[in-house]
Amino acid sequence: MFAFIARRLGSGALLLLVISTLAYFLVFSSTANVARNLLGDEATVEQLALKNAELGLDQPLLNRYFDWLVNAIQGNFGISWFTNEPIIEALYNRLPVTMTLVIGAIIIAAILATVLGMAAAVKGGAIDRVVQFLAIAGFAVPGFVVAIFLVTIFALNLALLPATGWVPLNEDPAGWVLSLILPVTALVLSTVASAAQQIRSAFKSVLERDWVRTLRSRGIKPTEILFKHVLRSAAPAGLTVLSLQFVGPLGGSVIIESIFALPGIGQMAVQSTSLGDTPVVMGVVVYSVIIVIVVNLVVDLVNGWLNPKVRVA
Repeated sequence: MFAFIARRLGSGALLLLVISTLAYFLVFSSTANVARNLLGDEATVEQLALKNAELGLDQPLLNRYFDWLVNAIQGNFGISWFTNEPIIEALYNRLPVTMTLVIGAIIIAAILATVLGMAAAVKGGAIDRVVQFLAIAGFAVPGFVVAIFLVTIFALNLALLPATGWVPLNEDPAGWVLSLILPVTALVLSTVASAAQQIRSAFKSVLERDWVRTLRSRGIKPTEILFKHVLRSAAPAGLTVLSLQFVGPLGGSVIIESIFALPGIGQMAVQSTSLGDTPVVMGVVVYSVIIVIVVNLVVDLVNGWLNPKVRVA
């Protein structure tokens, strides 16, 4: 198991290095107008040159990258060009909002997708057709359309839930829950349909195996076969699907946070991109990749525990 974990950590570190390197050269290759955006159109050539020197933009791109990499390894992503706020501090303040939103959506989607997928695989018929229809609808309808629909119905027309805003948990637990219902629902609806279809396929594949028929012929209760044997065998495929689905809500949170005015890293990424605040954009990219790597590592460990063949592979 130690070698298995070491391999996963090594591949994750390599992936983080590759993605962060590509992202750095992409976002920092177009910084010619940063000083002008910061100082305004009235700035003189001398003022622009001083600002570029202050930001380090007068140095070769490769030198800037190595300086950034050394600092990033130490946990220092610099400061925002527009707010002068330390990027690590801004991420720590906004990350709980995004993670609460995404983790809440994934937990609810996992429960619903597992129930729907199991029901479709076992019962078939109308339930199976409904799940397949929902899967198609989930792919066809964008998350932001679902979010706007929810806001229109439940916030504007019925006035049951707040349309925008975020309430911290330590200030008002009830308000915190209410501020999460609509954005989490928007992410869940766009995630659960496709996940249920994949989980249905995994359960259906296991139910058709010979050893399941052998267990049935021995008179073992169907519920015991389903929850004790089939569920464990289908769990690795289901967990893999859900880990891939985690990336969807994490990326979808960028739009959802903007629609619901939630102060998460998704909204910060949109604002920083529009301003050209590239150090903040890099911080968001690195943290997002780390989150995805950690989630995939956890899923791999659980799959390795459920199925020893995964560790060998």
